[in-house]
Amino acid sequence: MKPIFFPALLSCIVLQASSHPLKTPVKKAPAYVTAAAVRASMEDDILKYVNAYRKKKGLRPLTMNATISAEAQKHSENMAARRTSFGHNGFQGRMKRITSSPAINGASGVAENVALGSTTAKEVVDNWLKSPMHRQNIEGDYNLTGIGVAADRKGTLYFTQIFASN
Repeated sequence: MKPIFFPALLSCIVLQASSHPLKTPVKKAPAYVTAAAVRASMEDDILKYVNAYRKKKGLRPLTMNATISAEAQKHSENMAARRTSFGHNGFQGRMKRITSSPAINGASGVAENVALGSTTAKEVVDNWLKSPMHRQNIEGDYNLTGIGVAADRKGTLYFTQIFASN
């Protein structure tokens, strides 16, 4: 059977041609993938790669924390929207909000990695591991993390990973 492609404005549906089109059920188009779902998948993959690296080093895994993730996401969005420059501007405020949050229960240490322009979670983590300061954060004595990913209007991705220990 040869696939027939019908372009649509927002998606593409692939139908299979058949000699008995009425007897062959038409498969539904794949569910629409939202930007939030892609972002969540990248965040999960970053955590997976970071924890795999930490395991090789004999370090405890990091656990995703919603409070820290919210701070990381907001910072990535602010960088993508140019409300703040790329980097660690405002880190002291993020650290204060994290350490004072009852959900964190008295974090004793906080660190942050940011990245710009990578297109995959693996690429982000590989680049952080090539940088001594970023690698030091990944190898730090932390048990909690939060990750945020945002895209600017041109589709350039901004990443923030915050580490904390409690």
